[in-house]
Amino acid sequence: MDVDDLHWFVVLAETEHVTDAAAELGISQPTLSRALARLEAQVGAPLFDRVNRRLQLNAYGRIMLEHARRALTEIRSATEHIAALRDPETGLVRLAFLHSQAGGFVPELLRRFRDDAPQVQFDLFQGAAHDIAERLADGESDLAITSPRPPGLPWRGLYVERLCLAVPRAHPFARRTRIRLADAGDEPFVGLAPGFGLRQLTDELCAEAGIDPPIVFEAMEIPTMEGLVAAGFGVAVVPVPRPQRAEPGAAYIPLTEAAAKRQIGLTWNDAREIPPAAARLIDFIIHNRHELS
Repeated sequence: MDVDDLHWFVVLAETEHVTDAAAELGISQPTLSRALARLEAQVGAPLFDRVNRRLQLNAYGRIMLEHARRALTEIRSATEHIAALRDPETGLVRLAFLHSQAGGFVPELLRRFRDDAPQVQFDLFQGAAHDIAERLADGESDLAITSPRPPGLPWRGLYVERLCLAVPRAHPFARRTRIRLADAGDEPFVGLAPGFGLRQLTDELCAEAGIDPPIVFEAMEIPTMEGLVAAGFGVAVVPVPRPQRAEPGAAYIPLTEAAAKRQIGLTWNDAREIPPAAARLIDFIIHNRHELS
């Protein structure tokens, strides 16, 4: 049903007078009469009784009036809600990010942005790179902080993480200051599950080093990997941690390979409209990325 027809019907039902209703609505009487005819045809019943050339709301009309008022209220509420979400001052940002960014970069980013835009709302998703790419493609997230870059999407590099080999504190490798990944070819590895960006990068590094180490456990988060390394389950390729984030039972040895790094970046699906609040966050991140990293 047409929203205008519903609105016109409500005014007509309240006045029960075509001339008065048409004047209040600023439309012609024939236009109003045609709208009423359309509505009655859709409903399948007359909504007014014609009494002495006047209209009188009947039982069907009273039912229609109750629901029309409710429908118009819901439509008005939805319109206001959408307008609020599209407001860069009060809108909604649907942000996806890697598990590994939850302990430092993303919380600090959100803290600073909320200082700048305190009324903006957030719908956050934390997950693996392949899940993030799917959410961008499906329109479930507006933008993402991820690695590696999803093919075909815009990309703004934020910072680079060097990769290292995490080993148990008592491991012979723990005394080294640097290490080639090939030296760990006979070690059991703890890795992330397939589909995670870091697992993809680790597999590529191992292939380039000419090794195919056994994966003894596939974790869902880097801290789990580091905890299992500390427990003696194996070694793992992980980003060099910030001092306060390091696992006490593990030693972190920088890898010598030039490719042993991953770039964390900002991306979004430019085939979909970016809501104003999300566009505002993109600009904020780009202009403040050096301070944030």
